[in-house]
Amino acid sequence: MAADPPPADEENLQVSPRSGTLAIDLGSTTTVVAFQADGSRHLEPVDLPPISRTPGEVPSLLWLKDSHDPHPLVGRQVIDSGLNAWDGPELLRDFKRSIAGSCPEPGEARRNLSAQEAAERLLAEIWRRLPNRLNVHRLVLTAPIDHYRGYRHWLVRACQALPVDAIALVDEPTAAALGAGLPPGSKLLVVDLGGSTIDMALVALEGGEGRAAPLAQLLRFNGRMLGNSRQALRCAKVLGKAGLRLGGRDLDHWILDHLTGASPTAEGVLPMALLNAAERLKCRLSDPDLDGQTTVTELAVAGDGAAPCELRLNREELNRLLHERGLVEALDDLLEQTLAGGRRHGVNLEDLQGVMAVGGGARLPLLRDWLERRTRPVPLLTPAPVEAVARGALALTPGVQIRDVLRHGVSLRCWDRRSNRHHWHPLFMAGQTWPTTTPLEIVLAAGCDEQRQVELVLGEPEVVAHHDVVFRHGLPTLQSSDRAPRIRAWDGDPVAVPLQPAGTAGEDCLRLRWSLDDASQLRVEIEDLRNGKALPSLVLGTVR
Repeated sequence: MAADPPPADEENLQVSPRSGTLAIDLGSTTTVVAFQADGSRHLEPVDLPPISRTPGEVPSLLWLKDSHDPHPLVGRQVIDSGLNAWDGPELLRDFKRSIAGSCPEPGEARRNLSAQEAAERLLAEIWRRLPNRLNVHRLVLTAPIDHYRGYRHWLVRACQALPVDAIALVDEPTAAALGAGLPPGSKLLVVDLGGSTIDMALVALEGGEGRAAPLAQLLRFNGRMLGNSRQALRCAKVLGKAGLRLGGRDLDHWILDHLTGASPTAEGVLPMALLNAAERLKCRLSDPDLDGQTTVTELAVAGDGAAPCELRLNREELNRLLHERGLVEALDDLLEQTLAGGRRHGVNLEDLQGVMAVGGGARLPLLRDWLERRTRPVPLLTPAPVEAVARGALALTPGVQIRDVLRHGVSLRCWDRRSNRHHWHPLFMAGQTWPTTTPLEIVLAAGCDEQRQVELVLGEPEVVAHHDVVFRHGLPTLQSSDRAPRIRAWDGDPVAVPLQPAGTAGEDCLRLRWSLDDASQLRVEIEDLRNGKALPSLVLGTVR
């Protein structure tokens, strides 16, 4: 006779691990950790007690007694211990900018670890604390675009010990833009107000009509590191940028100086309780539902036996303080420097598809008001500012499977009235990922009077070798080939789309919206522009 089963209490329940992709966005002050299960579109912030401040957000802080300390304090542990204002070699913070850049942070030489070692240790500590219920078989990391190559070199080394099958890398502006919903090929302004810096970048994303969309770059695949891979770098192109070593922590100091007159000691530190209270005050005043004249109060105790210190401020007073300290003037200057770089590439403000603010300071109402005023009429995108980059990073990693990338592509044959002959117009290119996120629109005009139908003739570009083998003096010799790829028409009869009424030469008749579904099938939705009627959508075949 079988024994009775154990009671179904919490201790006896076992949760099956969920497989999926982990995204880590290493920030100067906050590192974001998010998970996406296979087959799901939902992004799940990962809670990592006791080092995460909130689910998915780990302060980028380390405290080590020495370089061999096996039990460092990480993230929130440093804050809870009151050590994040320490000025000794044990505290490691703001190390991201120095990982691949040429300018080390002040005082870095006397720290217990270099910037690269500190960032590597932080990644290892995060990985060590991942919940057992998550089976991570793919890791995607983000990199600053201005130091992408050096950052990639460091990550290849830093991730060698991580037990994960696939590791991919994406640049932060592309990830932020896609996380906000912009399509490939867009141009946008990214404003990043972090804990220690303000960075602006005007960028053009990979992709667009007839070009492959951006895709995460593999660092490891099937367990094999690809450090010497010749994969083409597919980053956003920086058209203009500017930065300033001023961030959220400096605003906290301004608030304290304004309200209490407290200033750093000769050692450059302030009581941690006061700085934390000023930061909480700033965050509460950034609540969009708060009235501008409502006063917010925070209490802090600067030390043992000290009387409580009360910090009181409303949003209008905060905005006035930031104006007086020159923040808006600095933002104006950074924006002008960034837009000047864009103009040198023929891109003006009105050519942008979006403006977005990321980083913890993106919540500041003054920053958003300033952006809306200075960048009008470009739409201001307002995704969750901290997780936008991680969300976009996950979107750029579509399974990393061979079937997710087109090997050949497809083109549409069109009639050119000027040259009086047909030509092939590319719809989707080799290397482009699928399924597509947004349809590709094409408008077709009638080629002659009384035209009663439009034939959709599709073709596939043939693979053309980059080198040919020729025989010279009887020996096979390689020579470069500059032949353009030929287009081979698909087998079968072309699809005929009726024109009712008949079209006249040069008249725009049809709008076609092309897309690839999750089975790589080419679909087209058709609209008659003359009467606004939608024709039946068509499935035309499978694109390889």
